[in-house]
Amino acid sequence: MELIANVLIALVAALHIYFLILEMFLWDKPYGLRVFGQSREAAKASKVLAMNQGLYNGFLAAGLLWGLSLGGAGFSIKIFFLICVVIAGVFGGVTVSRKIFFVQAAPAVLALALLLPG
Repeated sequence: MELIANVLIALVAALHIYFLILEMFLWDKPYGLRVFGQSREAAKASKVLAMNQGLYNGFLAAGLLWGLSLGGAGFSIKIFFLICVVIAGVFGGVTVSRKIFFVQAAPAVLALALLLPG
């Protein structure tokens, strides 16, 4: 189970690196506009906020990768950062779009369930 949990944690980290790229670098580009369904004007007005959000997603990915890099000694770090991802995904799901819960929080919940002793 730990191997499957670690693969899922790596997937969650990869998703957050993707979110970082989208929000920091592609927010106002054609791909980013399509992904977020917004106009060029709205993207321009919110670009700095999106970059800030992307940076935080990068910190979540870094924490998860840090936990993975420590092997068994990274257990608590993985738990902490997965909980952070779940909280962010639930908040986004409630305040922005339910889709955020399924894309962000659900994989982290599954990884937590596999990681924690049952």
